[in-house]
Order: sequence, then C-alpha cells, then structure tokens
Amino acid sequence: QVKLVESGGGLVQTGDSLRLSCVVSGYIVARFEMYSMGWFRQAPGKDREFVEGISNTGASTTYAASMKGRCTISRDNAENTVYLRRDNLKPEDTGTYYCGQRSRYSENWSTDRIDSWGQGTQVTVSS
Repeated sequence: QVKLVESGGGLVQTGDSLRLSCVVSGYIVARFEMYSMGWFRQAPGKDREFVEGISNTGASTTYAASMKGRCTISRDNAENTVYLRRDNLKPEDTGTYYCGQRSRYSENWSTDRIDSWGQGTQVTVSS
C-alpha cells in the first residue's frame, strides 16, 4: 500500500517562506515517476482546496489562481519526493497541507481525482 508522508510545516510569521516535503513509499509494481502529484490546503472548517500540481516527469505544473507567484512545486523522482515552496506567507495560508497522488495529469485537480493522500502537515502563519 502506497504511503505518503508530509513534513516541513510549522509556525511561521507573515512574509516568511517555507518548503514542504512529501515522501512516497510502498510501491510494489508501480513507481513514483508514473504518477502526478499535487498539494492541497485545508483551513479549519473549510473544504480541502488545490494549491499546485505537477506531472509525473515534472514537465508540467498547474497552480491555483489564488496562489500565483507564491508557490512553487517540484519533484525529485530519484528520491520519491515532491516539494512545495510557499513564499510571502499570509495568515490566510494557515491550514493543513496535504499531498496527493493521481495516475493521470490534467489541469483539473479536484479532490475526487486523487487516488492516495498523506496525513498532512500543519502550517500556521501568525500576523
């Protein structure tokens, strides 16, 4: 069973940057480089929303319009890891950040297209 483990969250101040990581393990036949990966954020009491996604090779990325210029997704297929860098953080960026895996890349990153989820990492941005 595939396992996704996020890390890198914490308490930061407005304007700070941080980098989140998601390591994927547990493949039996499939490999990490066969899957597209995405990052999502869930604020308290709100639905999980898409932040940014990346294709299996890393050649294509898609981000939410609200995140433009403040997030960068990347991946290291040799390390089975996907990263999300968040810049110029604001209090409204607070939430639990989840990584998700899907088998097919598209510009539609609704949550129902995600096959596997991590447990999330908490990011809190103080004002």
